[in-house]
Amino acid sequence: MEPVVHIVDDDQSFRTAVGRLLSASGFRVALYESGDQFLAQLPATEPGCVLLDLQLPGLSGRELQDRLLEKAPLLPIVYLTGQGDIRASVSAMKAGAEDFLEKPASSNILLEAIQRALVKYEKRREEHDRIRTLQVLVAGLTPREAEVFGLIVRGHLNKQIAYALGTSERTVKAHRHSIMEKLRVRSLAEAVSIAERTGLLDPDARPLQRS
Repeated sequence: MEPVVHIVDDDQSFRTAVGRLLSASGFRVALYESGDQFLAQLPATEPGCVLLDLQLPGLSGRELQDRLLEKAPLLPIVYLTGQGDIRASVSAMKAGAEDFLEKPASSNILLEAIQRALVKYEKRREEHDRIRTLQVLVAGLTPREAEVFGLIVRGHLNKQIAYALGTSERTVKAHRHSIMEKLRVRSLAEAVSIAERTGLLDPDARPLQRS
């Protein structure tokens, strides 16, 4: 599916002109006069990016950006605005915007920014798909395996896990072997990486010291 550049700008003549430029450059485009209109027609899974004005009727550009972080986190945002300042650009970039351009931006600069945003979308989508695959693998663990998994990735030894769960080390080892097979990993480091990427483990958390 070809990506779409969503142009959100309340200046009709401007968004039409930019839309024509991008269309002539081979992009699919969709035009919106407000952030509310864009949210009402928000694409569910369609690839693309958002070309966004900062000052809009109703939702401001920054408010729309915050909404998109929740509703469409994969879509990169490129700001193209005539009301930009250093504070606004820093705020937008810290919130995850891909670029912040001031009107009028040259065609080359605008097209390059759009290309970078679409590359970023593909990277985000690929990572999202990888995480979803890992989540499916983790969901395939039994309740007891999930419990053991949570303990081993936090640095607990087999004997510590056996004591905590009231079972034998032999049983823990069997669970551990099954977990590694189901998650398709060969090392503890790989298992820890899966726990971190699926949100089950704080990546900054330190494992318990082994005794």
